[in-house]
Amino acid sequence: MAFYRPAAWQKPLTLVLLAVLLALPSVLNSLDQSFYIGFATRVLIFALAATSLNLVLGFGGMVSLGHAAFFGAGAYVAAICQQAGVNEALLALPLAMLAAGLLALVVGAISLRTRGVYFIMITLAFAQMVYYLFISARAWGGDDGLALAERMRFAGFSLADDAALYYLALGALAVVMLLLGRLAEARFGRTIQAIRENETRMEALGYPVFRHRLVCFALGGALAGLAGALLANLTGLASPALLQWTQSGTLLVMVIIGGVGYLYGGVVGAVVLLLLEEVLLGFFAHWHIALGLLLLAVVLFAPKGVAALFGKRHG
Repeated sequence: MAFYRPAAWQKPLTLVLLAVLLALPSVLNSLDQSFYIGFATRVLIFALAATSLNLVLGFGGMVSLGHAAFFGAGAYVAAICQQAGVNEALLALPLAMLAAGLLALVVGAISLRTRGVYFIMITLAFAQMVYYLFISARAWGGDDGLALAERMRFAGFSLADDAALYYLALGALAVVMLLLGRLAEARFGRTIQAIRENETRMEALGYPVFRHRLVCFALGGALAGLAGALLANLTGLASPALLQWTQSGTLLVMVIIGGVGYLYGGVVGAVVLLLLEEVLLGFFAHWHIALGLLLLAVVLFAPKGVAALFGKRHG
């Protein structure tokens, strides 16, 4: 498995898509469909969360079922910041990233001493411990979660308007995608990919394998924390549901649908899954049946994911 980047011909297409996304709130408002601005924001946030998992899984080759711990921790940090009187997103978002990254650093320092199914299970165990920690903390709402009194401000501008939060999420996702593309070209990126392909050989060559994998894991956790903080502002609630292992499973499904190891795999997977949910819920409640059929179709006809149909192997 390798890490993939878009083909050269796709770069102009990416700019066109970005222009469309920038114009989307204005178009939806003109059509009196402002509800879908919130939905589009949710898609962007989950695209960021799935991309953070794709960094750990596709880039680093680490199958984690505990990613929801970092996602939910970021949401709770944003809510706790507001509870403490900090209503500036320029401060709260970096704090959410820092807290989630440190949590990932601790979890990774222990989990990465194992391999295979043991690594999967120990990340799941840590996520469940974090989940029960938060639901036991009455000061943070317990089972009910911790509500935000209002959306935060960003550089003095209120995020109460759906379009403002949409542009913040879009900007965050665009910056993260740009940085991950650069990371794939950097020495660290090439090293972590080589470790994923042949860890024993890299150890024999003298590379600090554990340290590289740990940094990759912590970076993925920090990006998940950013997505969680944005989601808390969107929904107005830091919910314990964000910390459950089922949330990790949802992010994992997004990455599999989009394409493990493809730069835009997490984005494509989030768009496909959430659009499928939104459309099918209008027809019948058991939309997960269609999701199962979609997963079967991906495995049978596009085993590398939807993004593989447009991606180009890198490296």
